[in-house]
Amino acid sequence: MSEPLFPPLKIGKLHLGTPIIQAPLSGYSDAPMRRLARKFGASFALCEVFLDQFILNVSKKSKSRLYLATRDSDKPSGAQLMGSSSDEFVPAALKLLEFGFDLIDLNFACPVRKVVGKSRGGFLMSEPERAVEIARRVREAVPADVPVTAKLRRGFDDSPKSRESFFGLLDGLLDVGVDGVAIHGRTVLERYTGVANWDFLREVKEYVAIKRNRPDFTVLGCGDLFDEATIVRRMRESGVDGVALARGIIGNPWLFERAKAAVEGRPIPAPPTLAEQKATIAEHFSAALELYGERRTATEMRKFGVAYAKLHPKTEEVRLAFATCKRASRWFEILDEFYRD
Repeated sequence: MSEPLFPPLKIGKLHLGTPIIQAPLSGYSDAPMRRLARKFGASFALCEVFLDQFILNVSKKSKSRLYLATRDSDKPSGAQLMGSSSDEFVPAALKLLEFGFDLIDLNFACPVRKVVGKSRGGFLMSEPERAVEIARRVREAVPADVPVTAKLRRGFDDSPKSRESFFGLLDGLLDVGVDGVAIHGRTVLERYTGVANWDFLREVKEYVAIKRNRPDFTVLGCGDLFDEATIVRRMRESGVDGVALARGIIGNPWLFERAKAAVEGRPIPAPPTLAEQKATIAEHFSAALELYGERRTATEMRKFGVAYAKLHPKTEEVRLAFATCKRASRWFEILDEFYRD
């Protein structure tokens, strides 16, 4: 038996196992994607980020509830909230628990300009007091056994003031009882340019474990994790408790399988054959079809088809076929045409 390279992941009272989770991905991490992630080795998956106002206006009978779909086999699962006021964060968090989620993640990191411009997401990296107040009120409102976490970036920008604000925010989150953080190694203003700074994540983990004496506080790392070798290297270098995979697993759930094997010290599985890709893509589409219905699914799945095409030797042909697909029957015709070993 091989020895795992890293200890099992814990977030609050959740014991998750392999220290690899799926990050919340806006527009992508719906129930079908999360279930595939879990199937291929993610120990935990978060639903895409939701605006608090959206959650407050969703009823269990509305079509919007499809974005919140959970079932018993999905557990444990988490959902991420974004907003600007604790007055809306708190009731939205409680409503997410009613929908069946087991962890509440607070988004203080989104770098999208229209989000930041409305004092949401990454904007709160520049106002740590407000972010801490949101976290305090959510932590007090939800049951003690429900983990509350926060998504951060390493600062709003690269200034010394921003660095000071980051650690002020981190201290505040520790003090109010948040169970962990996931940190992207870029600033808010960097968005997705440049290279994620994993040295900063190592500094944060050491600060939490040594200076604050909180080894129980979970620190997850994010940023530029596109292959299993990089995942293992970054975890070793930084000492983080786990990683949250994001852009690297869109259209490539097999990365979870490969990364899980790597961190558990097992041989890495071979890349998926065309037949294996076909079976997984068909499974993904069928799950979406069951959730959304035929009219909506072909359109909803185009972005996934384009992403899956990156692994195909005829990437451009397959990408174009998926991008122009308008009906469910055509989706399966594309699979039959292109995915034959």
